[in-house]
Amino acid sequence: MSPTSGSYVSGPSTEPLIGETIGDNLDRVAGAQPDRICLISRHQQLRYTYGEFLDAVNQCARAFLALGVERGDRVGIWSPNRAEWAIVQYATAKIGAILVNVNPAYRTSEVEYALRHSGASVLVTAATFKRSNYAEMIAQVRPNLADLGTVIVLDGGDGDVSWRRFLDGAARTTPHDLRDRQGALQFDDAINIQYTSGTTGFPKGATLSHHNILNNAYCVTGVQGLQPGDRLCVPVPLYHCFGMVMGNLGCTTRGATIVYPDDAFDPAATLAAIQDEGCVAVYGVPTMFIAMLDHPDFAQYDLSSLRTGVMAGSPCPVEIMKRVVADMHMEEVTICYGMTETSPVSFQSRTADPLERRVSTVGRVHPHVECKIVDPESGAVVPRGTPGELCSRGYLVMLGYWNDAEATRKAIDPAGWMHTGDLAVMDDDGYANIVGRIKDMIIRGGENIYPREIEEFLYTHPAIADVYVIGLPDQRYGEEICAWVRLREGRSLTLDELRDFCQGKIAHYKIPRYMKVTDEFPMTVTGKIQKYKMRERSLEEFGLQEADKVGTA
Repeated sequence: MSPTSGSYVSGPSTEPLIGETIGDNLDRVAGAQPDRICLISRHQQLRYTYGEFLDAVNQCARAFLALGVERGDRVGIWSPNRAEWAIVQYATAKIGAILVNVNPAYRTSEVEYALRHSGASVLVTAATFKRSNYAEMIAQVRPNLADLGTVIVLDGGDGDVSWRRFLDGAARTTPHDLRDRQGALQFDDAINIQYTSGTTGFPKGATLSHHNILNNAYCVTGVQGLQPGDRLCVPVPLYHCFGMVMGNLGCTTRGATIVYPDDAFDPAATLAAIQDEGCVAVYGVPTMFIAMLDHPDFAQYDLSSLRTGVMAGSPCPVEIMKRVVADMHMEEVTICYGMTETSPVSFQSRTADPLERRVSTVGRVHPHVECKIVDPESGAVVPRGTPGELCSRGYLVMLGYWNDAEATRKAIDPAGWMHTGDLAVMDDDGYANIVGRIKDMIIRGGENIYPREIEEFLYTHPAIADVYVIGLPDQRYGEEICAWVRLREGRSLTLDELRDFCQGKIAHYKIPRYMKVTDEFPMTVTGKIQKYKMRERSLEEFGLQEADKVGTA
């Protein structure tokens, strides 16, 4: 096999990687442009210049020092999008604490697991969000959280300390104390834990470093051509890499402006933010772009400031991509592919790529990154045009899974390759296409869901004897969840009853939309479940054949 015929690529770059911690990088960028707008949180009516944002971050960092937070301690944050989320993100980075991202959609069992597994000693939380009372949920699970010492509540409600009182604690420390702590940090230190659903039924904590996420952020916005002063609309959730890395860090590494339209995605709020703030870029999963394009007042918004952005998180329907380019003025919109474990982006289309490339592939390998496609059985690199498992290597590969050496060994091989579990094909020009998944992961509206986690939970239902979960195509969310269940003798179960059982116990996006009751599951002669046959039968039973034909990048 010649060097050019194999499915291996390495991303060239004329720019070196950034050898700084997140705190040092923010100090440098803010010091160069203190009067430029850094962050706009529209729903809070808050605006920070870079100088003001740095002051807020430093005050928060000193307050954490006053609270006794040490280097390497875990600090959880459970909140929708708001300015305080970003302030906590950068403040924990400045003192070397490890930020633990908690999904705002989590329910009691999930938040308890994340805080207990990470050993979080401090939690910063909203009091409520939508119909969720975070304060009540924390009170329920706190007896099981031996490490959790302090709960800081952002907006009133029950907690150990309010946000304002917490910040007042900064007076008990000095700027010199913060400089000493920040100066002792290394850019390879762990700085963030993000929980991804696990095939064992329990989420795994992908542990990321300053170096991982700072450089990935810089490269993502670099590919978009984001310039100092450009405004990026960030309606995607901050708890995910899409928001906190590609959004927040992507802007601050470039001296650009972060714009939060609302605390959670709302199509009208996002369209208004783009128009009123003159945003040149916007991020979103395909469902978000569909919601904006289909909004009844879409034509009334002036989106002429838009040029670029990112569509990622789940397979991108080709027709939606074309509408985004034509109707939202995003001629240079890019597609990104990656995973939390790779900080997250490894492939991205370029703004100058022909439209056909941008609507039919996930682009080319990122700067400073190596990727190869291998035979899943032998591990050998496959020829171009041949499907195989996509593997990534370089600065972007996570440090490992928190407190899970075995899972880390399975994911990252001795040569440093992160095995994604995704099946991909690479063409002669290095463009990649994701054609399937070795693992059973379902991607619903940008949320990564592993069937085993849902199966483990559904086994606790008294009527269910056996259960398997699969993903079915959906034109809005990309995929929806279907549960095949075998019931116990003499028991009955409806889909509504199943959904009621899930409500409040697992995140809303993990609750099955479809259910099939069966006496037996399709199996091989050796007794292995054939989920592809379950999928085929479900497509016919639920009338989803047309949805299955929708083309995606």
